[in-house]
Amino acid sequence: MDLGLSGKTILVTGASRGIGLAVAAAFIGEGCNLAIAARHPEALQNAAAALGSSCSAHPADVTDESACAALCAAVAARWDGIDILVTAAGSGVSVPPGHETASEWQRMMALNFFSATNAIAAARPFLRRAAAPAIICISSICGCETMPGAPIAYAAAKTALNATVRGLARPLAAENIRITAVAPGNIFVPGGIWAEKLAANPEAVESMLNTVPQRRFGTAAEVADTVLFLASPRAAFITGSVHVVDGGQTLS
Repeated sequence: MDLGLSGKTILVTGASRGIGLAVAAAFIGEGCNLAIAARHPEALQNAAAALGSSCSAHPADVTDESACAALCAAVAARWDGIDILVTAAGSGVSVPPGHETASEWQRMMALNFFSATNAIAAARPFLRRAAAPAIICISSICGCETMPGAPIAYAAAKTALNATVRGLARPLAAENIRITAVAPGNIFVPGGIWAEKLAANPEAVESMLNTVPQRRFGTAAEVADTVLFLASPRAAFITGSVHVVDGGQTLS
């Protein structure tokens, strides 16, 4: 299927590893011009080098509003605009439920909510000028349902993100901008949190996977494929929705 993305300019935040990097690679495979952003310059440069000459690297802390504004201006200057924004910056690593502090609430909201809203606000003026602009936010099933053992501050931030996607759909539609979210379940990434948990306690991980109808982890590539479709003109009538990619884990 031709997704109609060739030649589009894509900005992916949080793209030096994990789901963000997989999303970036998928857009490169579609013939897009790509800009990737992350906080750590060395990891970001390594990712950009692996993605090839159609990718530019932009070190930025997207939890900072002014840094986001500078990032989007730099990307638009480099690629003559921005067509699609993917907000993939975030982290689910937090304290055990019930042990939150004021600083931890602030840290998790910054990483998992303001990182997206800052990027949306900064990219919006450039997206308005694009032919078929779209925003896709990487959320989590923790923002859709109460998941046993999930960090509360992380879940709250993703819940806020899902509400923002739904709430912004109407005002952004007036500017011809679509916005959606993808809510992954348990995604296995080499070197990621599930790799650590599997090494530490394989029995507990196996027990968790037994609660998933497909009885397996998802892959970052499977999340990326969902993002590609939502970003494309093939999804032109989809906005304001949160799309769960979890192997059926949240089925009631």
